[in-house]
Amino acid sequence: MSALAQPLAASAVQSVDWLAIAPPTIAAAVALVVLVADLFLPEPRKAVLGWVSVAGLAVAALMLLPLLEGDRNTFCLAGPARACSYTADHFAVVIQFLVLGGALLAALLSVTNLDDERRRVPAGEFWFLLLSSAAGAALLPAARDLATLIVALEVASLPAFALVGIRHGDKRSSEAALKFFLSSVTATAVSLMGVSFVYGSTGTLYLTQVAQLLPHVGGQLHTLAQAGVVLTLVGFAFKTAAVPFHFWVPDTYVGAPLPVAAYLSVVGKAVGFSGLILVTVVAFPSYADVWGPALAVLAALTMTVGNVGALRQQATRAYSAVRLLAWSSVGQAGYLLVPIAAAGYAEDARKAIGSTVAYALMYGAVNLGAFAVAAVVGRRRAQNRISDYRGLYATNPLTALLLAFFLLCLAGLPPGVIGLFAKVTVFSAAVDAGLGWLAVVMAVNVVIALFYYLQWTALLFRAPEGESARHRVPAPLTAALALTGVVGVALSGAPQLVLRFAATGLF
Repeated sequence: MSALAQPLAASAVQSVDWLAIAPPTIAAAVALVVLVADLFLPEPRKAVLGWVSVAGLAVAALMLLPLLEGDRNTFCLAGPARACSYTADHFAVVIQFLVLGGALLAALLSVTNLDDERRRVPAGEFWFLLLSSAAGAALLPAARDLATLIVALEVASLPAFALVGIRHGDKRSSEAALKFFLSSVTATAVSLMGVSFVYGSTGTLYLTQVAQLLPHVGGQLHTLAQAGVVLTLVGFAFKTAAVPFHFWVPDTYVGAPLPVAAYLSVVGKAVGFSGLILVTVVAFPSYADVWGPALAVLAALTMTVGNVGALRQQATRAYSAVRLLAWSSVGQAGYLLVPIAAAGYAEDARKAIGSTVAYALMYGAVNLGAFAVAAVVGRRRAQNRISDYRGLYATNPLTALLLAFFLLCLAGLPPGVIGLFAKVTVFSAAVDAGLGWLAVVMAVNVVIALFYYLQWTALLFRAPEGESARHRVPAPLTAALALTGVVGVALSGAPQLVLRFAATGLF
């Protein structure tokens, strides 16, 4: 080998930090194990695949604990211009905790759901798709180059299309999957064009190098760079279900199996928002004067349209409970956008981003809990109307109290202290950045949301109509309710821990 070739070979051979990449790798490996095992297991024993998947996600989540000690990088360039494709920093670990924890709770909900719909939902394919999507979602927050970011985004999204439409012979499920697919493919196409423009103008895909080179792009390439930044942001706005790119959400949540809707409402949002944070704060800080105002307007539109849509849901309409949660998730996406927009104005972007991460942790725990209760009620009332929850306290007191607690957390009212705390941090981020008008819009939307959350909460404690029947809660559903309830209560007791955990050492 020549003297010139030796440095090139040395830069091409990279050591892999297996501990850093362990969480997404374990999820992907278990997905392959489940897919192969499905070929050999007889039908009566395929229930074991669910518990293998739950165990795999739990192990992947536990592997995050050693990563709390400090930043770990892998797949890095050699030489003075050091840049890495994968970084397990505090931000990545927090989002991976949210993603894998959300996937674990969705898996617990799915164990019961697959027992109820055994003929319509193939077990092996379902668990393979869920684990594959979770692996992609866990990879994304650690991605530090645009190529890895897009690949991780699609690994998380593509299996989700199939999960939405996995029920055989269900027209609503097929229609929901088609809407989800078309919107997501459009988002991917726009994002890829934006990434290609950014690469063409800077000559690099690494986020840190893009941030260094973008301010110095001149001449004809300046227009290309501007177009790339805008298109990349528009693509991620699709992924976060921000208005006007939200149209697929209600029908997709209603048509999908309930555990899949719960998964999309939390893990899907975590994927979209972590990707948006990485491209704005890490890659495009020099364009803060562009994406800051744009995201502020987008946040105002998203929270308003989402809350008004939830307010219009009729209690007796079929699937109105799931539709309300879907529109509520759009409104919550607006709140999550506020600190990211504030980061475009603030001197300390990490503090603003910490507010988004803290809010996402609160929202993930309580929203999954609300979907768990919806799964309990949906086992006896297939149409899952809001009116079906009337008198739930008389038949299932603990379940009703948990749902009331989750709804109050989402509304930001005591005893859901964690919800109130999370909203205050978002308000604070907007005010500190000088976005007083956005804080006013958020205050109005919080009042609107109070009406439909409290209306649903009051219905739980009213006298039941007709003959009341007790809802039997299977063990996996009980475990999901217990986990979300314990996390919600614990965070309400010590809410400052969330912000400290979310904001410490970001990037």
